[in-house]
Amino acid sequence: MNQTFTKKQKLMQLINILIPILITQLSMYLMTFFDTTMAGHYSPKDLAGVAIGSSLWVPVFTGLSGILLAITPIVSQLVGANNKKEVSFSVIQGVYLAVFMALIVYTVGAFILNPVLKGMNLENDVREIAREFLFALSFGMVPLFVYNVLRSFIDALGKTRVTMIVTLTALPINAVFNYLLIYGKFGFPELGGVGAGYASAITYWLITFIAVFIIIKYEPFSGFAVFRRLYNISLSKWKEILKIGVPIGFSIFFETSIFAAVTLFMSKFDTTTIASHQSALNFASLLYMVPLSISMALTIVVGFEVGAERYKDAKEYSWLGVFLAVLMAFVCGLVLFLFRYDIAEIYTNDPNVLKLTAHFLLYAMFFQLSDAIQTPVQGALRGYKDVNITFIITLVAFWIIGLPLGYYLANHTDSGAFGYWIGLISGLAAGAACLGSRLYYIQLKKFKPINQG
Repeated sequence: MNQTFTKKQKLMQLINILIPILITQLSMYLMTFFDTTMAGHYSPKDLAGVAIGSSLWVPVFTGLSGILLAITPIVSQLVGANNKKEVSFSVIQGVYLAVFMALIVYTVGAFILNPVLKGMNLENDVREIAREFLFALSFGMVPLFVYNVLRSFIDALGKTRVTMIVTLTALPINAVFNYLLIYGKFGFPELGGVGAGYASAITYWLITFIAVFIIIKYEPFSGFAVFRRLYNISLSKWKEILKIGVPIGFSIFFETSIFAAVTLFMSKFDTTTIASHQSALNFASLLYMVPLSISMALTIVVGFEVGAERYKDAKEYSWLGVFLAVLMAFVCGLVLFLFRYDIAEIYTNDPNVLKLTAHFLLYAMFFQLSDAIQTPVQGALRGYKDVNITFIITLVAFWIIGLPLGYYLANHTDSGAFGYWIGLISGLAAGAACLGSRLYYIQLKKFKPINQG
């Protein structure tokens, strides 16, 4: 990553970092897609079991891995300050913390998984598949958490193409092991949907070994000598990581879990409405990868400039990223408006579901605009290591404004199921306004641009 002097240079560097992140996020999205669809081709019960298992695992994983995202602003600021020695120490402490967190999840899961599954209204076969799927997946939990630390280190150096290549490599590996273990091909055991869990675990180990090899072997990563010294555990460094990472993790958890809560509340509506809601939400989640990727890129470049005390450049990057996200939101919104029926046909042939899905997609247009502001702004704030207020704003926007308002509109007005979407859009808009104000305040009061010569 290099110092930039013009807006054009900044835009080019931001795009060069952004595009590989976007491809990486889409690849990770596709990995879950392959697990679900390949299990679905085995049997409906295996599809249901894998879907239930994934729905329990994804909010937990995204929240906890969000904690480890703290490595990105920590490393990017250290690199910006040219403090290479501290980088390797921070990364290794992040690895230790990742292993410790995985062990905690193992322990907690051993006690609560069965009660949680038994508390759900599931068929016995589906419940057993979900339990065994999560058990199989657990074998890859340690490498998955460690990989998130290593990915954060690689990305913090601006080398996002590397993690893109590693993740793209993971896709065919995961698909091949899914094929072998779900269907029992070439002498492998036929495990059904549970095989998708083992396939993912194997994939996590392989991509972690690949990331370790790259960091040891190739520049600029090898220059940081990350694995050449075995450091003692540093609780003070863990505290620094957790101080930044816990608010990030909770923010991500609140944002991802709100949609699960809405889906739960919508169970009172008919099957057509629920199917239409899920289809529109699935496509909106795919489009969300764009502002999310811009957000992750902004954390890297803003952290780099803040570490170098080039606050004017950090400010320019922040708002350049927001402008780019808003521009993309208008493009995505236009696509949604013009092709909403074509998009709906991807998910269904049922005329009633198709029509209602197309209607939900109109609301998804407004999702895009709010996400285009609040998500990149969150990324910029993480680059400044300003995460506590972001966490509070996210909590209020989704759980105190969005969900209660949506529940009221859906149950006490004529809005019906659309009321939940209106509530969430309102929460997103409120969050976007508050987060934008927070970024403006941080740049004005705490990180004033100085003469950069």
